[in-house]
Amino acid sequence: MNSSLLNKFEDIRILVIGDLMVDHYMWGKFERISPEAPVPIVDIIKEEVTLGGAGNVLKNLNSFGAKSDVVSVIGDDLCADELFTLLRDAGDSLSGIHHEPNRITTKKSRILASKHQMMRFDRESNHPINEASENFIINFVKDNAASYKVILISDYLKGTLTNKVLAEVIACARKNNVIVIVDPKGSNYSKYMGANVIKPNKKEAAIATGIDIADSESLKAAAQSLKKQTGADAVVVTLSEEGMAIYDDHFEIIPTKASEVFDVTGAGDTVLASIGICIASGMSIKDACVFANHAAAIVVSKIGSAVTTVEAVLQHIKNE
Repeated sequence: MNSSLLNKFEDIRILVIGDLMVDHYMWGKFERISPEAPVPIVDIIKEEVTLGGAGNVLKNLNSFGAKSDVVSVIGDDLCADELFTLLRDAGDSLSGIHHEPNRITTKKSRILASKHQMMRFDRESNHPINEASENFIINFVKDNAASYKVILISDYLKGTLTNKVLAEVIACARKNNVIVIVDPKGSNYSKYMGANVIKPNKKEAAIATGIDIADSESLKAAAQSLKKQTGADAVVVTLSEEGMAIYDDHFEIIPTKASEVFDVTGAGDTVLASIGICIASGMSIKDACVFANHAAAIVVSKIGSAVTTVEAVLQHIKNE
């Protein structure tokens, strides 16, 4: 890998489809316990709002220099306005955003003190989107699929990615020779049938297969099961501090590159974006995972939903 990657990445167009949300961080100091109840008192010093969920995938792609768009369904509330502003400020197109009445736009509020996340509050709707919203996503993809090299599906189980949406999007991508990479959730991965790459973490893989992943053999068995369930060309299982495993025509574990882990928030989004942009540039699944492993190592060493750059990843690889 070399610096020419930056030029390659700048020529790539990627579409992100999934659950958009606002990540809200409240940073503070913890020095005493409340006299009202045995709970910590956190003095808030600063607050930050940023794109989360599929939006964090988008942030990572933007940081890598790719041209990317997002398609999603949000509510018609104040948080939706906040999310719109974040997208606009990041320079992202708003044409793929659909408002659904009576839906709550997802917002996750986190309290952090002394480099630790102490609590999280969620406001959201997680019921399936309505038929009009489904048709909006499907029609957008049908109209624009040929413009993209890769479609990244970011599923947080908030209701955007219904079975109908997934089936139509994947079929359309296949028809237009667009690579589909999925960050999945849930217990039934057959809904992702036809995707090219499936990227669960170890816990998600165990839930979806019913296999207790305790060693490399059980990990391989789980990956094989997921490949069979989805018909994917490759399954990538992220293993947190242990790295990641790849199963395509053979099984391989890539050890972690992280020296310090402060916060794993959004690391899966970084891996999804990294693998997507690397495969879109023509890299093999293994080389894409090596790049993603280094990118993840950088973001988990930071607090909050962090991103990195191509230059930083290449330097991290060089310093190995």
